[in-house]
Order: sequence, then C-alpha cells, then structure tokens
Amino acid sequence: MEKAGINHWPEEERPRERLIKEGADHLSPAQLLAIVLRTGSEGKSALELAMEIIRHYGDLKALSGATVHELCAIKGVGLAKAAAIKAALEIGKRAVTQPLGKRRRVLSSKDVYDVSRHYIQYFHGLKKEVFRLLMLDGKNRIFADYTVSEGCLTSSIVHPREVYIQAIRNSAASVIFLHNHPSGDPSPSPEDIEITKRLVAAGELLGIKVLDHVIMGEGGYLSFADKGLQ
Repeated sequence: MEKAGINHWPEEERPRERLIKEGADHLSPAQLLAIVLRTGSEGKSALELAMEIIRHYGDLKALSGATVHELCAIKGVGLAKAAAIKAALEIGKRAVTQPLGKRRRVLSSKDVYDVSRHYIQYFHGLKKEVFRLLMLDGKNRIFADYTVSEGCLTSSIVHPREVYIQAIRNSAASVIFLHNHPSGDPSPSPEDIEITKRLVAAGELLGIKVLDHVIMGEGGYLSFADKGLQ
C-alpha cells in the first residue's frame, strides 16, 4: 500500500501548517528540516527524509558541519536539497552573529565574555580552524568583523600583515581576535601563544591595541587576557 504524503495528513499534523499556527519553536528539528526540504523522495515524505538525515548525523550541530557532497551521499538528498539545508543552517548561524555589527561596546572582561559567548554558535560544527578579527573604534565599540583565515593556524597563515591591513583600512583603534579549536579543547597550543605574541607586538608598533584573543572550544572558551598570556 502506498504511503500518503504530507499533503494527505491532517492539517494540524503538517509541519508547515503547525509552524504557521503554533510557531517555529514548537517544531522538532526534523519537522523544521522537513519544511526546508519541501518534498520527500522515493516513497518517503519530507518528514521521513528529514528524520533519516537527523538520525544519520545525530544532531543539528553535526549536520551543520556536513558538506554538500556529504549530504548528497544520503539516499534521497540531491544537490538542490543539500544546498537548501546548507543555506538554512548558514542563515541561522549568521543571525546569531549579526548583532555585533551594531556598535557593541567592550569595556570590561565581562563584555569580552558576552561577545565571545555570542560567537560560540557561529563556531559550532566547524571542522577547521577559523580566525576572526573584531574591530573596535576609539570608544571601544565593535563596528566590524572579518575572517582572516580558515585552516590550521600557523604563523604563515595568520600573518600580522593580513590581520592589520583590515584594521588599518577600517581605522580600528583596537581589536579582539577569535578562533576555534575543532577538537573542543580551548587550551592554547604553543603556536597559538606565539602567534598572539607576534600580533600584540605588531599592534603596539601600529598603535592598535589587542584587547584579547579568545579561543572557542566545546561550549566554552579561553581568554588570553584573563590568563595573562598576551
């Protein structure tokens, strides 16, 4: 017997109709994903396919780290569906970090903590190290951020020239560095410490103060300023 598609379900059980009526926060991850997928494949409804994808990765964090080609390896997921999934997850990730462009002030270590906590969601699920630069004006207000490099951090990749050229172009008075450890452990490596010392020294020559360097781990972070490492 052929399975009935979502369109044949009672209206109150359909993910899209439930979202409209009850709100997105009442839907499970699989139901939200089903709305993104729109249609199922090969006898599966969109919800059944969404549940299979969630089971395959275990949770949304792992799913967000999947590439388009890895998603396409799941039966029933083509390039269009994989692209839609990646786009939806990226929109959510950017929504989390967007408010920092609204002149957020940093006046204490607590403010650095709040900024760092704000970025934890951005770094979730990344399989490679990403080094980001936050730029502040003369009143310690964050006005822009910039991805300096992606990949394993080395002194050749995170070079003072590549970091400070953006700060100079944007007339930044001070900066904060953020990067992640995909392993989940935010403890700094010898390379992290050496890079930070070089960047702080270069900033002093240029008259641009380094307020902090923060390493993101699994649900937490390490502040170089708090640990006296810079």
